[in-house]
Amino acid sequence: RLGASVGESSSRPEAAVLRGREPPVGASPRARGAMATAQATKNTITLKGSTAIVTEFFGYAVNSILYQRGIYPPETFERKQKYGLGMLVTTDDGLKTYLVSVLQQINDWMMTKALQKLVLVVTAVGSKEVLERWVFDVEQEGVETADGKLVDAKDGSTIKPAKSEKEITGEISAIIRQITASVTFLPLLEEACTFDLLAYTDADSTVPVEWEESDARNIANGAEQVKLRSFSTAVHKVEGMVSYKSNED
Repeated sequence: RLGASVGESSSRPEAAVLRGREPPVGASPRARGAMATAQATKNTITLKGSTAIVTEFFGYAVNSILYQRGIYPPETFERKQKYGLGMLVTTDDGLKTYLVSVLQQINDWMMTKALQKLVLVVTAVGSKEVLERWVFDVEQEGVETADGKLVDAKDGSTIKPAKSEKEITGEISAIIRQITASVTFLPLLEEACTFDLLAYTDADSTVPVEWEESDARNIANGAEQVKLRSFSTAVHKVEGMVSYKSNED
């Protein structure tokens, strides 16, 4: 069975580290495109609405990292307005197809509260060495009750007032700005690189055949770390961090 447990750990259930398989080269994207659509009401955030917001953020964050770190050529990205920023998203058909598939599965795992973290791993093509790990931890902050109320996942107390869409967008915008600014402190990637997306899920979660078991793909011989900002929808909290191989001996 896919989903062997690994020991990177926490107080959460043991996690399965799973790797989304890349699509065939030249595969055509689905008509719906690479981005999820966030649906949240103005006054309350539901599990479904929060999941859509987080999934959509993951899509834009991955695109931003791939552009900023030069994993894909700059001419294969186009500009779109999101979060009050000019976001760059891929026009590469194979990559769009891959991201649609990964984001749909991320959405499904989040709806069952199974996703613990999403990790983007940057690897050198020639040496296969892991150079960067972009980690996005997902914490379940709020839980919906049978009557539709949002309560704290830890103590059951009522969460109020609800966070506004504007507040959430502002927090997400701050993370995206950090990703954009990452080129100022991350070492230059001097060789061709590729990437993988790893999902840490509860060990007993359902795993589709399109995903395969993976190790944690950690950086060898230690790594520098930079903590990114976090954002919360009141249902989910997402915390970011990038670790990278230092060029210093």
